[in-house]
Amino acid sequence: MIDPIRTDWTRTEIAALFDLPFLDLLFRARTVHCAHHAPNTVQRSQLLSIKTGGCAQDCGYCSQSAGFDTGLKATKLMDVDAVLAEAAAARAGGATRFCMGAAWTGPKDRDLPALTRMVAGVKALGLETCMTLGTLSDSQAEALAAGGLDYYNHNLDSSPEYYAAVVSTRSYADRLDTLEKVRRAGMATCCGGIIGMGESRADRIGLIHALATLPEHPGSVPINALVPVAGTPLGDAVLSGAAPAIDGIEFARTVAAARITMPRAVVRLSAGREAMSVEAQALAFLGGANSIFVGDRLLTTANPEVDRDMALFETLGLAGTMAA
Repeated sequence: MIDPIRTDWTRTEIAALFDLPFLDLLFRARTVHCAHHAPNTVQRSQLLSIKTGGCAQDCGYCSQSAGFDTGLKATKLMDVDAVLAEAAAARAGGATRFCMGAAWTGPKDRDLPALTRMVAGVKALGLETCMTLGTLSDSQAEALAAGGLDYYNHNLDSSPEYYAAVVSTRSYADRLDTLEKVRRAGMATCCGGIIGMGESRADRIGLIHALATLPEHPGSVPINALVPVAGTPLGDAVLSGAAPAIDGIEFARTVAAARITMPRAVVRLSAGREAMSVEAQALAFLGGANSIFVGDRLLTTANPEVDRDMALFETLGLAGTMAA
């Protein structure tokens, strides 16, 4: 019997998942996963920064904030044809989803024509489309939906309680409001968070609770491990030893909790794979992750090289999904 899809999870229930013996938790997550998804199949996505740096937000993990000295050079919005060339190369490399990210508080209306042309061109290649552009107005969400965008990414980042330690320039309510606009416009949401930012397990439980109790579960849930970037407050805390980096077991616990509470979502093993061992990634896949980002960059941070991912898939007996 398949458990019903629920949006009424309690923090107590999610805390009990985290407290399970590790192998029991992974077994339960694997059972849920196989009831809703093809086993041993992992979607390969590729992420492109279509507008880099100069962001007015102060997200403490992000190298693209204009308020942090990370040595990153800001750029303007990429030309549509250049984006489509990158998408074609991603498809040739085995990606079936192409994600486009812009370092903005939110897009300006004048940017929408170019953005919707990017969406149309990427979809014409047979790729699933996703964008992350910051906060949206209703009209902007409607324009992106009319342009055919499949997913809009807007992460919650952390629990409501820890959020103030992460960012001060955009509220949790702002993020929830954008997600509601995306849903009203008819697009699927891509929404997850980052762990290893100095938060407690209670905060990781709070993040999963916030995601699993949204009016509709996100279609995809990226679980990121903090990539500590020098010059960012949260990155400096980890690099100095003031905050601990997340370990592979706790990362897999978080993935498993996401899988159990959001059974139909694609759980994305996202940022941080560059520093993960094959064994740590294998535990995350066992816990229910069924998507990764491929390519040597994730916006502005490093990602495993293609050969490493090919070897990973071969070692673990994983297959990629097919493009349309």
